[in-house]
Amino acid sequence: MVFDGLPFPLVYAVFFLGAMIRANATYWLGRGARKGGETTRAARRLHSPAIRRAETVISRFGAPAVALSFLTVGVQTALNFAAGVLRMPLWRYEVGVVIGALMWAGIYSTIGFAVFEAWVSQSPWLWLGAAIGLIALVVGATRLTNRRLESTPPYASFPDVADSGGRD
Repeated sequence: MVFDGLPFPLVYAVFFLGAMIRANATYWLGRGARKGGETTRAARRLHSPAIRRAETVISRFGAPAVALSFLTVGVQTALNFAAGVLRMPLWRYEVGVVIGALMWAGIYSTIGFAVFEAWVSQSPWLWLGAAIGLIALVVGATRLTNRRLESTPPYASFPDVADSGGRD
C-alpha cells in the first residue's frame, strides 16, 4: 500500500484533508448546479413547497446527517451534493464535514483499507446483491420521504418566533 511505513499522524492528516477537499468540492458543485438550475425551466420546481420544506429541514438538521454520511459508502457524495443544492448554510455544513472527515480519516487510516480490500476480493454475486440492496433502499427511502413531504404543510413543524404572535 502507498501509506505503509508512514507515520500515523501524517496518514491521518492526508485522509482528513482529502475528505475535506472532496466534501467541499461536492457541496460547491451542488451550489453551482442550483445556481444553474435557477436559469432553466427547472427553476419553478426549485421554488416548490416541497423544496422549501427540504431546505428548512436540511438547514436545521443537516449537520448530523452530513457527519454520519462519512460512515457510509456512496451516500456521502449524494448528501454533500444535496446540501449544496438545498443551500444548507455553509457554517452548519462545515461543522458536519469536519466531524465526518475526522471520523472518516480515523477509520481509513487504521482498519478501513484492510476491510475494503477483503470486501473487494469477494464474489461478484456479493457485489450484485449489495447493488440491488442499495437500489431497493434508495427507492424505498425516496418513496417514504416523498409521502412525508407531501403530507406535511410547509414549515408546519418548525414554528418561528414570529409565529407566536408576540407571546413569549
